[in-house]
Parts: sequence; C-alpha cells; structure tokens
Amino acid sequence: MLDANLKNQLQTYLQNLKRPVELVVSADESKKSQELKSLANDIVSLSSLVSLKEAQGQRTPAMTVVNPQLNTQISFAGLPMGHEFTSLVLALLHTGGHPIKLSDDIIEQIRNLPGKYEFETYVSLTCQNCPDVVQALNMMAAINPNITNVMIDGALFQDEVASRNIMAVPSVYLNSEVFAAGRISIGEILNKLDTGAASRKAEELSKKAPYEVLVVGGGPAGAAAAIYAARKGLRTGVVADKFGGQVAETVGIENFISVKATEGPKLVANLEAHVRDYEVDIMDNQKAVKLASDGLFELELASGAKLRSRTILLATGARWREMNVPGEKEYRGKGVAYCPHCDGPLFKGKRVAVIGGGNSGIEAAIDLANIVEHVTVLEFDSKLRADDVLQRKAASMGNIKIITQAMTTEVTGDGTRVNGLNYTDRATGESHHIALAGIFVQIGLVPNAEWLKGTVDLTPRGEIIVDERGQTSVPGVFAAGDVTNSPYKQIIIAMGSGANASLGAFDYLIRHSEDSTETKTTDTKAA
Repeated sequence: MLDANLKNQLQTYLQNLKRPVELVVSADESKKSQELKSLANDIVSLSSLVSLKEAQGQRTPAMTVVNPQLNTQISFAGLPMGHEFTSLVLALLHTGGHPIKLSDDIIEQIRNLPGKYEFETYVSLTCQNCPDVVQALNMMAAINPNITNVMIDGALFQDEVASRNIMAVPSVYLNSEVFAAGRISIGEILNKLDTGAASRKAEELSKKAPYEVLVVGGGPAGAAAAIYAARKGLRTGVVADKFGGQVAETVGIENFISVKATEGPKLVANLEAHVRDYEVDIMDNQKAVKLASDGLFELELASGAKLRSRTILLATGARWREMNVPGEKEYRGKGVAYCPHCDGPLFKGKRVAVIGGGNSGIEAAIDLANIVEHVTVLEFDSKLRADDVLQRKAASMGNIKIITQAMTTEVTGDGTRVNGLNYTDRATGESHHIALAGIFVQIGLVPNAEWLKGTVDLTPRGEIIVDERGQTSVPGVFAAGDVTNSPYKQIIIAMGSGANASLGAFDYLIRHSEDSTETKTTDTKAA
C-alpha cells in the first residue's frame, strides 16, 4: 500500500512509540477494505509495538487505533490517505505515548471533562481544513478514554452522508447530534463542552501586563509583524480568532517566492512555529470587538477580556464575500459552499454552479469539472476576469459552461438542500432558472474591519487606510495585510506589509516615551 519512501518516513516516526498500539480493522472483500488491510499490515511491519486484529465494526472499511492500557480509541472509517494520512500518523504517535503538543492546562482540562463524548467527523480526503478538526478531536480522544472520534470519509460513505443531509465538510456530530460545521480548534471545542472555560480564560487574559505591540490577527501579516516586533525586543502579543487566517483554507500556493509549491495548512504550521520561536504571547480563539484608549490602548474581546498595549497592529485579514441573495444563508452547508476543494467530492456526478469569473472562480470550476457532472460559471461582468491561461483551460473542458452578464437573484431549494438558482441576464433583463445540486461562491473578499468603523479611517470598501509606514489615522495604531487598502491581496505582500507596519510601530515607540504618549479618545462597538 505504501511506497518505499513513505514506509521509511513512517518507520522513523514510529520509533517514537513508547507503549503498545493495537490496530483493529473492520474489512470485507471490497477494494477499499483490501487497501485498508494492506495499509494496516504495512504499519504493523514497521514497529514491534504495533499489533493487528480484525473485528467487524459499525462501519466497513474502518480501522481503530487503540491503546490497550488506557482504552483510548481513535477510528478511521475509510482509507485515511490524502490530507488525512498525517491524522493517522499522529493518532499512532499519540496513542503510543508520544507527547501531545498541548499546554499542561489544556491537557488537564481535557482529562477532567465529565461525561462521555462520541464524536463523528465527516471529511473529504481532499479537504485541507478537515485534518485540523480530525486531529484536534483525536488528541482529545488520546487523552481522555471517555472521548472517541471517528473520521468518516464522506465520499465513501455516501448513504450515511445523504441520510444526515451533510453537504459540507468538515461536519462534526457529538453523540449523534450536530456539533459543529467548518474548521474548529481545540479551544473552541472545549469552550462548547466546558461552559465555564471562556469566562475563566477572559479573567486570565485581563490580568496580563500591557504589551508594547499587540498584533490583532494571526495570518501572514500578523505573523510577520509579531516576529519583527519580537526581534526588536518588544513585549509582543498576538490575539487571533484563528491562527493562520484565510491562508489555512488555501490549497495550492505556487507564487510564494523561493518555495516552488506548498499548501496553506503547511504554510500556516510553519508560520506559527516561527512565531513561537520568539517570546510572543499567542492568544488564539479570541475575537476583537472594540478598540479604545486613554493613554494606553485597550482591546476588548468577545469573551469580555480586555488587553492593553502601547501600540496596536491590526492584521485581521479578509473573508469570502457573500452573494447576499435570498436563500444563501438558509442553504449554507446544504448546497451553498465556499471551498471547492473541501466540499467538491460531496457533489460527485452532480451539476453545480460557480459564482464568479475571476481566478478563484475559474480555478474552482476547473477543479470541480474533474469531479462533478457539469459546472456552470456565472459572471456578473460582460467578460471573465481570470488569467488567460485559466480561461483557455476551462474552455478546453467539455463540461464547463460560462455565462456572462449573469446576476444571481436567488438560491432555491426544497427546504433541506439546494435544488437550483435564479439569475437575471443583465443584457436582456430576462430571468432564468438552473437546476443544481450545489453552488460554490467565489466573488472576492470582504475586509474584517466592521468593528473598527468610527475608530480608524476606512475606504468606502471598508478597508483600513494606512500610510507608507503602515500607520492608520490614529497615532499608535498600525495595520497590515488584506484588511488594509493595499491594492494587491497576496500572501507575500501581506507578510511584507506586516514587517513594514511592525517597524513603523517600533519607530513610533522609540519616539514616544511611555509617559508622553498622547491621550487619545476612540471608542467603537462590534459591528
């Protein structure tokens, strides 16, 4: 099953096992089952601490990684290859006693959770966001024997996916009830399970001493800013809703200079590791809602916590723009999707639409055309905005239809899932309906700056206006990355602007001593 290179790598990892691991395989005569048995046999051959047995389980094919001593269980329904192979390797290591990279406080919190938790996580093996969720739950299952998690390949167990009306991944069920959809971190999971965790964390954060540079946002701009500030010897904090930002949802990256090709999750992991090399206080799973100041800046978080700093560096990035038409919110996750790589496999053999004719839209159409029956691209303008090479590729595929001057007016459905959309031909004014199973929205970005309206100057598009040093209209408040009025939204440009704004903050600090900081009065509420 595994080639020689993968076997060598896996054997190296398995040398970190400290205690026995048992693989329990549920298989039949199907091709996938035989491939799973082959994978299990390969793993067993690489370590004397791994044993194998067969037992009929709830799902077939499936493999459960068991710690016989602690009775912890981590299961994989399907063949955990693709993006999920790393999840399998980590499950083996954590079950076998390799240290879990979580703080002692988090490990203790997981260990002390009361009750029994049976998680089921539906994924697609091409989804770059799914492994984060699977691995978070797997780590919890490796710590607490009352927690189990099974990764379910949605493309393989289609009947089960259909019965639960799952049309987006990752989708997480807890004790057979919907628990979460989309990326979710261990911190967010614990906040949902341990209702007092958020308030305890808020109290802890509010006690922190003031920072010299407080970075708001953990994407490329925020990471670069934090590294540059820390290298200047400044007391630096990073507060982020989710570390990595939008990059974590990017699959292929081929224009990051000096790196021929990488993937978003891998780049995010490297960014976080680089930031943690310095004395940077990272506060993840925290959303900023209000900025005020009276001598020191005060940042209020959604949890109620308040952080103080001499300077603020805003790097909150951007999010996918929505169509804002009737039916979009109602059918989100029920046919309306924003990540073709994650959710595309769930629409295998069906008819879908892509909204948007820019690079992201045409790239999505090309990717989907290899999976689905047919793709219709709807572009509002009279011509596509994608690069010529992408347009030529799309035109060469026999199952992509492009409609320009199309204004989507409504997403339609049967109450449980999408069944089509309505659009108006802007050239003729005629209305049309297209029968569809899924709609992928790819129409650009919206800056995450609504909560700053009235605090710093924004463009009509809601972007933070910055000068050549990255400073906003408020002295001492800087901004960088996709949230600003930078004309080009690119990873490498965001990193450069983060470094630039951080140096701007350093320059501001050395010119304004703590006792002569201008008193400012700014106040804004969350949008």
